[in-house]
Amino acid sequence: MSRELARRIGFTIGALLLFRLGTQIPIAGLDVSRLASLPNFNVRLSLFSLGLIPYLTAAIFIRLLSVVWRGLNSLERSGEDGRRKIARATLGLTLALAVFQAYGIASALISIPELVRNPDGWFVVTATASMVGGVFVLVWLSEQMTRYGIGNGLALILSVGMLVTLPRDVAGIADVVRSGAVSGNLVFIHAVLWVVTVAMIVLVEGARRNVRVAFGAVNVGARQLPARAGVLPIKLNSAGFLIPVSVAPWIFFLPLAFAGFILGGDHPLIAAAYRHLQLGQPAHMILVSIAVFVLAFVYTAYVVDPEDTAKSLAQRDGTIPGVASGEATADYLDRVVSLTTVVGAVYLTALQLIPEVFELYGIGLPYSMVVNGGAALVVVCTVLDIKTQVRDVSLTNPGGVRR
Repeated sequence: MSRELARRIGFTIGALLLFRLGTQIPIAGLDVSRLASLPNFNVRLSLFSLGLIPYLTAAIFIRLLSVVWRGLNSLERSGEDGRRKIARATLGLTLALAVFQAYGIASALISIPELVRNPDGWFVVTATASMVGGVFVLVWLSEQMTRYGIGNGLALILSVGMLVTLPRDVAGIADVVRSGAVSGNLVFIHAVLWVVTVAMIVLVEGARRNVRVAFGAVNVGARQLPARAGVLPIKLNSAGFLIPVSVAPWIFFLPLAFAGFILGGDHPLIAAAYRHLQLGQPAHMILVSIAVFVLAFVYTAYVVDPEDTAKSLAQRDGTIPGVASGEATADYLDRVVSLTTVVGAVYLTALQLIPEVFELYGIGLPYSMVVNGGAALVVVCTVLDIKTQVRDVSLTNPGGVRR
């Protein structure tokens, strides 16, 4: 192991330990003895109780806005200065969301008997400030891990937050099996399902559709670099998971909320709609699946913009063999991306259906977290990213020269 790799691993472990320490420090003003009697409340009412949810929500909103607003899209692609402006906008929106959420939690805490020592306005202010500060500490910590550690800091914090519940989940499942409430065969089926799911994620996330590209000779000073061949890799799942799956429920829940505001939440039609759109209901499964499938195409078109890619190839004197430059290249790439995205969209839809199927057939197990394909995807992709970075650091000498 090289010294640089050891330093990065040590930094990452130290940062993750700091994250876990913050999840065990309760908000100031709470009765610690009362917290001890409430299971798992020390994590949910800690300095890091909001986690990275406000930041992720803000980032998703900004990304969606850039899909529909061409000016923001151009700003993001304009270079480092444009990306810094978008980062500042994301942090500003994160602040607003975190304050709103933290204030709601702090206001609710003072209504719980004997939980807060002095349930007054000062506690609401300090608790809100503590939780909002915790969000920005986590954002800063994730950036430092990405820069000086191994792997993506944001994904690492999310993954560790999911994995720490694993021992408790296993113990809980063992208890219900021993009590006879759940059969061992069901546990075995779950184990096989997750092994197959992880294998599918590894296969799909590593798969690429390589488009052959030929580059012409390039003059560099007095030298001329010869023509060379290359490939343009296109991922099967270019849309990721967060955007399609997070946005899909908004498509029908937002209009439903608006209708409830006009007609009243107790209106029979509104009540019936909410009842049929609960997790595990056939209507929810069908609508969310269609929305995820469509959003995978929409977001992939933004991430892998065929016109922008064709323009970039033309600027570098690159062509696809047998395809004319310019609009013909853009059309060809659009067809390739569309066909590839079909596989990715089906894959994302299958992942998000896992908890729906558990709920529909009543075959779930007592997991303490919402176990779904998204959680598995985040963890597996984080591990694959760490593996890639470890290999790259190991094959790089000090000064950035490849061995």
